[in-house]
Amino acid sequence: MKGNDKLIGVLNQLLADELGAISQYMVHAEMCENWGFGGLHAAIEKQAMDEMHHAEWLIARILFLDGKPVVTELSPIVIGQSALDMITNDQDAELGAVKAYNAGIALASEVGDESTADLLIEILKMEEGHVRWAEQQRTQIDQMGLENYLAQQAGEG
Repeated sequence: MKGNDKLIGVLNQLLADELGAISQYMVHAEMCENWGFGGLHAAIEKQAMDEMHHAEWLIARILFLDGKPVVTELSPIVIGQSALDMITNDQDAELGAVKAYNAGIALASEVGDESTADLLIEILKMEEGHVRWAEQQRTQIDQMGLENYLAQQAGEG
């Protein structure tokens, strides 16, 4: 089925964002594992897996719309040098994703592609969940202190 070229372009940009997010989350997860923060490792690795699913779904949709998925480009990543930096960087990226998905949903609706809008809404809900997770982590750090928070994250995930 031939899709709207502008929408396919937006889907490819979202794909680039997801591919960047996968890389950022995987590096952060492995840094946490290396530091012995198993709880953070497991949580961040799960988010990387969510992003992998998003990329898969976007690729499938682009192909369905007779587009060409561009998997050789990824959006810039920002690697944190501490657990708090990681959470902050990931939250910033997720807030950007929420904005981008909302714009993609609006375009899909504008061009009459409700199935693509539905897919983007599902991904948006997951991205909002990632924002919520980061906000919760930052609240815990603020309320209990970084050292106590990290002590809870030490050990197995």
